[in-house]
Amino acid sequence: MRLHLLALLARGPAHGYELKQGLEQLLGSAYPQPNVGQIYVTLGRLEKQGFIEGEDIEQSSRPNKKVYRLTEPGQEELRAWFDKPEDEPRVRDDFFIKLALAPQTGLAHRIDLINKQRRQYLNSMRALLKLAAAEDRDNRIAHLLIEGAMLHLQADLDWLERCQEELEESE
Repeated sequence: MRLHLLALLARGPAHGYELKQGLEQLLGSAYPQPNVGQIYVTLGRLEKQGFIEGEDIEQSSRPNKKVYRLTEPGQEELRAWFDKPEDEPRVRDDFFIKLALAPQTGLAHRIDLINKQRRQYLNSMRALLKLAAAEDRDNRIAHLLIEGAMLHLQADLDWLERCQEELEESE
């Protein structure tokens, strides 16, 4: 979340609730909603690291609020993040480890595991379809996020099918 907050602060100074609202508006309901407490903890860490600076702003009818702005080191950190491609091959997939270890334990059958996981993916797909239908049509970012998640799920379903075919042949 730290880099997400830095990116939002690149637009200009903001306080924690504005940053929370910015993430929610940008990403819609498909993205896990940030906890405001987590945002403030992260802002505190970013400030200690020198990536942002906070300024207390007095308010007459409310408690003071702290407004944060991006520093030059924060901009450099953000540039480095944007410059680095994501490298996340899913070779450390918990489900696959379960699938590999199940026969050794005698506690689970591989095809049963595949079927349970398939049901989970299909339920997730249905939930995403509902989110897509409920999401504001003008929020292209949120719709692209949902579409990406659905494409990943479809690839996972295809992979499960491949696993099942391969394992049924070997048994």
